[in-house]
Amino acid sequence: MPPAITPSALDLIGNTPLIALDRAHPGPGRILAKAEFMQPGGSVKDRAARAILLAARADGRLVRGAPVVEMTSGNMGAGLAVACAALGHPLVVTLSAGNSPQRARMLEALGAEVVLVPQVDGLPGQVTGADVAAAAEEAGRLARERGGFYVDQFHASEGVGIHRDTTGPEIWAQSGGRVDAWVASVGTGATFLGVAAALRARNPQVVCAAVEPDGCRPLAGEPVTKPRHVLQGTGYGSVPPHWDPGLMDLAVSVTDDEAAHWRRLLAIREGLHVGYSAAANVCAAAALLASGRLPADAVAVTVLCDTGLKY
Repeated sequence: MPPAITPSALDLIGNTPLIALDRAHPGPGRILAKAEFMQPGGSVKDRAARAILLAARADGRLVRGAPVVEMTSGNMGAGLAVACAALGHPLVVTLSAGNSPQRARMLEALGAEVVLVPQVDGLPGQVTGADVAAAAEEAGRLARERGGFYVDQFHASEGVGIHRDTTGPEIWAQSGGRVDAWVASVGTGATFLGVAAALRARNPQVVCAAVEPDGCRPLAGEPVTKPRHVLQGTGYGSVPPHWDPGLMDLAVSVTDDEAAHWRRLLAIREGLHVGYSAAANVCAAAALLASGRLPADAVAVTVLCDTGLKY
């Protein structure tokens, strides 16, 4: 048989491996992680980017050749850049100036026009909810000005749907139906909610734990005392629009130092160079397994959100 040919980068999205992290976490229990950093845009956001644009083209919100505009912390922008290149749309992204410079360079290299928006109350490397809101406001303005399609990822239901329909079922199949806990950080909430819904439909006993930065825990019902943290793309200090509290059993906090420690641990023990939110996910999964809430041989599944090359 002739070798299979992949039609475009869009077809590289999804079906990522589920990798065991036995070297970084020898026990108790076992951590399995969805290697979303292996997608063409380098992150879990590739799935939502493709789903949103294809749905918008199908229902007429996005006409052929029209510009696409979005606020991003970097990952959604990269996913959109991949999809826009394959579908033939120019891309304009607004990015808080507090995000790592590597993100802006990556987006420009992928052909996006990058508009940096000054920070409101954050610091370089520490983007707050107010910073994100300012970047989103600018994205909306540019979309209106240029007659473009505004992605508005926080309100796009396709993000939750694609993880419910693809990521969750992939995890279930790859684990052989052995999932005791699902652990993931929350930005828009799409990954956490979609996968939680898929896993709960297959096993109502799956424990679903949301990961929040220490001091920035609205999902846990706590006041925000530390809006600045290193987990870029998560922990914006507010409950996301699509949030379903019925899909969360508990929220686990992770400090900046813990995220940095686990990021290093994943690199030197597993050979995985990932971002801070990915490291926080693994940290939280290890803490949950050590808490006694789950059986000693429990399997906790999480997600390696993105590559560490943009930090």
